[in-house]
Amino acid sequence: MTRALQSLDSGQLLLICGAGLVAVAGVAHTSAVGLDRPEIAIGFGALIAVGELARLTMPGNREVAPIGAAAALGYTLLLDLSDNPLRHTALQVVAVIAVGMIAGALPHLAVGRPPRLDAMARRLLTGALLAFAFRPLADPLYQLTRQDPPTWWPALGVMVTLITLTLLIDVLIAALLRAEQVRTAFRVAVRDEINMAFPLGAAVAASGVLLALATHSMDLVALLVFAAPLLVTQVAFRKYAGIRATYLQTVRALSRVTEVGGYVEPGHSRRVSRLAVAVGRELGMAEPELLELEYAALMHDIGQLSLSDPIPGGATVLADPAQARRIAELGAEVIKQTGVLDRVAELVRRQCDQIAEDPPLSSRIIKAANAYDDLVGGSADRDRGGAALERLRLAAGTAYDPDAIEAMTRVVDRLGVHKL
Repeated sequence: MTRALQSLDSGQLLLICGAGLVAVAGVAHTSAVGLDRPEIAIGFGALIAVGELARLTMPGNREVAPIGAAAALGYTLLLDLSDNPLRHTALQVVAVIAVGMIAGALPHLAVGRPPRLDAMARRLLTGALLAFAFRPLADPLYQLTRQDPPTWWPALGVMVTLITLTLLIDVLIAALLRAEQVRTAFRVAVRDEINMAFPLGAAVAASGVLLALATHSMDLVALLVFAAPLLVTQVAFRKYAGIRATYLQTVRALSRVTEVGGYVEPGHSRRVSRLAVAVGRELGMAEPELLELEYAALMHDIGQLSLSDPIPGGATVLADPAQARRIAELGAEVIKQTGVLDRVAELVRRQCDQIAEDPPLSSRIIKAANAYDDLVGGSADRDRGGAALERLRLAAGTAYDPDAIEAMTRVVDRLGVHKL
C-alpha cells in the first residue's frame, strides 16, 4: 500500500484526500444522527460491496465496478419504498457508498490485490456529487409522483439530467488524471474517455435509474432482480478484457522470438514499442490506434526470422532499403496468419515506405522509433541519443516523417533516454 501511494501524482493524491474527507464527513454525520431506514441502507450497501469485490480492469488500465456503481446510483435516486417516502440525506448516501466500497475492497487487500485508490476515490466523489445535487429534490419529486394522476416524468427528467452532468464531470476528472499519467494532451484524454468509458457509464446509469424506479413497486426484491443481469454483463466485460490481455501477452511473446534467436538486441522490440506509443500519444492518436501501434511496434522485426544471415545487431536502419522492405513484407505475412491482426500486418508491411508513398501514421512512427533504437540501443547516453535524433532530422521529409521526428524529440527530452 505504501508503494502504491508513493507512485501517485499530485492530482491523484488530491482526489484521494478529497474523497477521504467526504467519506469521513458522511460516516460521522450518519453515526451521529443514525440511519434512516437501516434495512434499505444495508441492502444497497451490501450490493455496493459485492460490486467492489467483483471489480474489473478494462482496457487502458481502467478499474471499474459496474454493479457497485449501479447500486450506488440506485440508492441515491430512491424516492420511496412501498409508498413510503425515503428521506435519507446526501451524507447518509456518502456513508453507505463509502462503507460498501471499503467492505468490498477488504478481501482484495487480504490477498495482496490492493484497489486503485484514485479509481475508488473518483467513484465515491462522483456518487457524492450526484447525492448532494439530487437528495434535496427527492421529497418535492416524490410529491409529484403522488398527484392524481401520478406522474413520474419530472422525476425521471431530473434523474437523467443530473446523471448526465455527473457522467460528464466524471469524464473530465478521469481525463485530467489520465493526461497526467500517460503524458497526453487533455483534449485527447477527454476523447478517449468518452469513447472508452462513457458507454459503460451510460449503461450503469440506466441500470441505476431502473433500480431506483423498480424499488417503488418491487421493494428490496429489485436488488436481486437487477443484480443478476448486471452480473452477467460484468462477466462479459471481464471476458472481453481477458481476451484483450491475452492478445497483448501473445504479441509480446512473439516479439521476443527475434531476440531469443539472436536476430535483434535484447529489449529492442519492447523499447521500440514504448517509444512508438509515447510518440503516438504526443501526436494525439486515440487509444484504439495506440493499441494497434503497440502490437505493430512489438512485431515490426518478426520478418527477420526469414533471414539466413542475420543483420549485424538486427539494425535494419543500416540495411539495404530493398532488404528492409522485404523483411517488413515477410513480417506482415506472418502476422496475417493469425487471422485477426490484418490491420496490424498492414502497418508492419508499410513501415519501410518512403514519405512520398503516404504510409499510415503508425507505420511512420514505427519506422522512426525503430531507427532511433537501432542507433541508440539500450544506452542511456544522452549525447548518443542527441546524435541519433540529429541524424534522423537530416533525413526527415524523405525517409522519415518530420512530425514523428519532432514528437519523438519532445518525448526523449521529457522522459530521458533511460526511461524508454
